[in-house]
Amino acid sequence: MRILLQFPEGLKKIAVQEADELRKEGHAVFLSGSPCYGACDLALEEAKILGVKKIIHYGHSQFVKNEPIEVEYREFPVDFELENLEPAVEVFKGKIIGLAVTVQYVHRIDEMRKFFEKKGVRVKYGKGNYCKYAGQVLGCDWGAIKSIENEVDAVLFVGDGVFHPYGLNTEKPFYSINPKNGRMEQHNEEIEKIRKRRKGNLIALVEAKRIGIIVSTKIGQKKVKLAEEIKRKLGDVGVDSEILVLNEVNQKALENFMSFEGYILTACPRLADDEWGKPTISLEQFERFIGLKKELL
Repeated sequence: MRILLQFPEGLKKIAVQEADELRKEGHAVFLSGSPCYGACDLALEEAKILGVKKIIHYGHSQFVKNEPIEVEYREFPVDFELENLEPAVEVFKGKIIGLAVTVQYVHRIDEMRKFFEKKGVRVKYGKGNYCKYAGQVLGCDWGAIKSIENEVDAVLFVGDGVFHPYGLNTEKPFYSINPKNGRMEQHNEEIEKIRKRRKGNLIALVEAKRIGIIVSTKIGQKKVKLAEEIKRKLGDVGVDSEILVLNEVNQKALENFMSFEGYILTACPRLADDEWGKPTISLEQFERFIGLKKELL
């Protein structure tokens, strides 16, 4: 079988090893060298060009439903010592926490729950709309916490890095713990900064007369019909707009479109927190934007 392997940046170091194993089984194997931002970003164009029968996608769980080609997801679970979570017990003992994990650690979420509850910390978690597992979160989907937020005293994210934590907008005390070394951080202050930055972008964009509506071609982010509806609503409040279609959505790709005073992102909502040089909002803020424009009419 002709197979294309796709890896996020952190797993590309094992790409050749994985390819060699599959070749021993008699497969023709190709490696995708393009950036991969998640399971919303399947390498479908490369697969079409190569004529492969299957994509093996590493490091993420299924996000896209009804893929146009066979996709095998290899989630790459990571183990750790439960004792590394002990610092969280000291912070949350006697409280109810909302527990959230990335897919690398979700296979041990029930063990984590039992570990905490034996030590006097009650645990709750729900399930997001785009996540495969209960307790799992994505940068764009914190439904595992938002669905039970009113039932908990605080939130604990088990994972590494800040990409996932900064996706949650919560007033509850919010910590992360790295399960590899037990390092804890609190994120409420940074989340408040992000919230204020988003509000500032929204207010600044209200003054714009011409806006670019950004559409991604990535299968899990592609929202063409929604972009067309946004363009219609912008016209109703006197704003000129154009739909800009990109595969790699970033500031550099837009530098030569000088006439736009800001952007509305229909792609990954977390992109709105990047540096764009012009006020940029996500879909989550769009209806509020329209409301503010109507108040000015």
